[in-house]
Amino acid sequence: MAYKCELCGKKPVSGKSYSHSHKATKRVFRPNLHKQKVTLDGSTQSVYICTVCIKSGKAVRPLK
Repeated sequence: MAYKCELCGKKPVSGKSYSHSHKATKRVFRPNLHKQKVTLDGSTQSVYICTVCIKSGKAVRPLK
């Protein structure tokens, strides 16, 4: 699974995780992706999209 939102293009970013002694180690911040059926270009597709796109309404669900 590619960690990238199909609608907005949000992808993982790198950063540092700090311990109590403030020792830094590298880590990856991944977007919160969910597999959802959406209408893209007039057809229904199952894609991975982030929760921000789901909540904002960018992902229009087809009627059943």
